[in-house]
Amino acid sequence: MNEIRHRTHPREPHGESVNARLNWLRAGVLGANDGIVSTAGLVVGVAAVSADVTPILTAGLAGLVSGAISMAAGEYVSVSTQRDTERAVLSKERRELAEEPDYELRELAAIYVGKGLSAATARQVARELTAHDAFAAHADAELGLNPEDLTDPWQAAASSAVAFTLGALLPLLAITLPPATWRVPVTIVAVLIALAITGTVSARLGGSRPRRAVLRVVVGGALAMAITYGIGQLLGVSGL
Repeated sequence: MNEIRHRTHPREPHGESVNARLNWLRAGVLGANDGIVSTAGLVVGVAAVSADVTPILTAGLAGLVSGAISMAAGEYVSVSTQRDTERAVLSKERRELAEEPDYELRELAAIYVGKGLSAATARQVARELTAHDAFAAHADAELGLNPEDLTDPWQAAASSAVAFTLGALLPLLAITLPPATWRVPVTIVAVLIALAITGTVSARLGGSRPRRAVLRVVVGGALAMAITYGIGQLLGVSGL
């Protein structure tokens, strides 16, 4: 069946690779969303205190750099932990195959019986897969892992940092390019539009309804900007 599928659809990606790509894309969208909201809140808050573009730009760039580094570091630690766990369970599986090959063969056959194959067919499939590559067969059937394609913490860190940076650039440009009287309104409009787009994309990727996702991110972003702008106004009035 797999050989027939590969011959008839040689360019069709496997389900696991599609899911992996969707997960990376979803993470990128969420990272961009974080960059938009956090940077927008920061620059709008500063703009409420000062009309001078220098402190606004300084605060925005500082938020962009620190946020991108923080996102990258957090993603690296998280994915490194995941990769260590994957390596540990793969090492355990390799050891079990070396110590108890007959038991592992029966276990593999039982997995395929559980997926709907008859006992005889499951045993035959298990034997053939074991003869071809026992470790890869068990890693896939038992653990859902491809030993040759484990998660990469450096790739995850870079993707997260890039996504956050791209998201943060939008409010940073929106607050610094217009005239002083238009900075905050332009930024608010640009940010809300961008959040509506990221909410729609994330909902589509997750298979949910866009309206609810868009409402959540737009309301959250609007609240963040309103709160930071209000804090800036209070600090500006008090002279702190």
